[in-house]
Amino acid sequence: MAYEPLHHKYRPQTFAQLVGQAAIAATLTNALRQSRIAPAYLFCGPRGTGKTSSARILAKSLNCVSASAPTPDPCGTCETCVAITKGAALDVIEIDAASNTGVDNIRDLIERAQFAPVQCRYKVYIIDEVHMLSTAAFNALLKTLEEPPERVVFVLATTDPQRVLATIISRCQRFDFRRIPLGSMTDHLQHIAAQEAIAISPAAVALVAQISQGGLRDAESLLDQLSLAEGKIEAETVWDLVGAVPERELLSLSQAIAADDGAAVLERARHLMDRGREPLVVLQNLASFFRDLLVAKTAPTRRDLVAVTDETWEQMKALVQALALPTILQDQQRLRESEVQVKSTTQPRLWLEVTLLGLLPSSGAAATAATQEASPPPAPAKKFSAPPAAPPAPPPPAAPPRAVPPPSQPEPATSAASPLPEPVVPEVTASTPPVTEAAPIATPSPDTAELAQIWRDVLQYLRPPGTQALLDQHGHLVSLEGTRARVGVVSAPLMKMAEQRTKNIEAAFEAALNAQISVSFQIASLPAPSNTPTPPAQSVPAPPQTALPRVSPPPPADVAPAVSTPPSPAASANLSAADDGDRTRQAVKSFADFFNGKVAEVNEEIDTFISTPPPADTPPTVENGEPDFDVPF
Repeated sequence: MAYEPLHHKYRPQTFAQLVGQAAIAATLTNALRQSRIAPAYLFCGPRGTGKTSSARILAKSLNCVSASAPTPDPCGTCETCVAITKGAALDVIEIDAASNTGVDNIRDLIERAQFAPVQCRYKVYIIDEVHMLSTAAFNALLKTLEEPPERVVFVLATTDPQRVLATIISRCQRFDFRRIPLGSMTDHLQHIAAQEAIAISPAAVALVAQISQGGLRDAESLLDQLSLAEGKIEAETVWDLVGAVPERELLSLSQAIAADDGAAVLERARHLMDRGREPLVVLQNLASFFRDLLVAKTAPTRRDLVAVTDETWEQMKALVQALALPTILQDQQRLRESEVQVKSTTQPRLWLEVTLLGLLPSSGAAATAATQEASPPPAPAKKFSAPPAAPPAPPPPAAPPRAVPPPSQPEPATSAASPLPEPVVPEVTASTPPVTEAAPIATPSPDTAELAQIWRDVLQYLRPPGTQALLDQHGHLVSLEGTRARVGVVSAPLMKMAEQRTKNIEAAFEAALNAQISVSFQIASLPAPSNTPTPPAQSVPAPPQTALPRVSPPPPADVAPAVSTPPSPAASANLSAADDGDRTRQAVKSFADFFNGKVAEVNEEIDTFISTPPPADTPPTVENGEPDFDVPF
């Protein structure tokens, strides 16, 4: 008699003989008893779980001639049952979709389906690996699946239901075959071993069931191979036959890694490779074993989730007591990353040993320390606080005594030269009594100094340069509360020009402070400089009743920018209104050219300012020791 493999010999012949698929067997059994036969079925699930066997059982149940109607218990001995079992029935057609993927093959099937059955009650089409069909073939099959000819049943089997069109699945009754449970598979294997007189230990049977990972056909094929071994089959025989690393060797290697014993790790790795284990297989098996360690650490009561013996399981639970969960996850991550290197390199033994040594706790600690030493210290986050203010500069040496002018003719203060093309606003201060010794330098409050430092940092990032120059001379930071900043500008026209650059200013705040800041504006005079003497609290004498120019014209090109004695008030009073207007227009034009050639709607105010100069007898208002000039730009 010809040899028959075990997975063929012990193929289930009825739904009652299905292993581990009780729900599917009960559903199909009730459908046959009630004669509620669907036109199409979809059997999906992992390999070796009984999909094709169930399709053949369904075909025999529909066509068994020993019963007058479809029955869930076919006899298996009638001519039809025997022909279906051998695959010789004319009305039960099995098609391999991997070899018949085109639309023409499906069209031929549909044409033949129009003919009535020859020997059986139903014509059954079993299409295996249906997910291999092309899209055109699926679409050609749609109408026939929904409304097939009378007495025609389609059974589609696949291991990848995601690749089957949703329109196909919706026209079928879907049955999901699950992996065979470990207990059911172990009982079935022991039954086969008893029937075939195979001497195998219970531990070896359990190991075969675990290695097959829920596939009954794989387990039966492995048991068939083991039956050829001499003597009683033990667990070590199973490990040697499958070519995998024994779980005891993996446990020993894991214990050496946890003990930080590099010599033992190298010794056990070379022992495995000397016995014929490939480096890639060792690495993959160790990664799988670390997964089992994770299960032992997180779910010590779920023995059914791992494919190891009871003795190894107890030792694994004892091992993980001293291991932290992040350590196990990190080691498994390193094994996964090293798999590509070991697979593609020409020196797999070398890289396997390097990878295993990298799992040692001391290696991980040394690598972390080296990384911390090599990496520069993180830059401190930018805060809203300013660095400590520099000590105030010493006062300038006292000038030689000079005659003090009478109160009726005060000497105007000297204004610092400003770089072109910015217009220079002369600083007019009230006359003070003669000072015989250096006055104390006023120190700003911490809040003011902090805001000034932040404003200087923001100006460094402000673009374009014209906006930077404008706000440097005519603006300052009034307040900064959380994510809101308020900027003060000396006049309404300048504030309007600054508002057009709000996005630029907010971008500068974000670059300087590393935070999103919302900027708003207000009209506010510039704060008093921190390095100027604070005038004593006394009444300010009225300045001479002369007209002062509101804007100082830019210095001529041939005049050096050094500080010189300003003209006397009498000379300033001789400037005509027309000359004053021409110089003001020139200053505004230079200012506009600096800001991309646009004058931001100040022409009317400039003309008004030029056409109506202030009366000569109107003195400037003095606030906080500084004159308040109404500069319109």
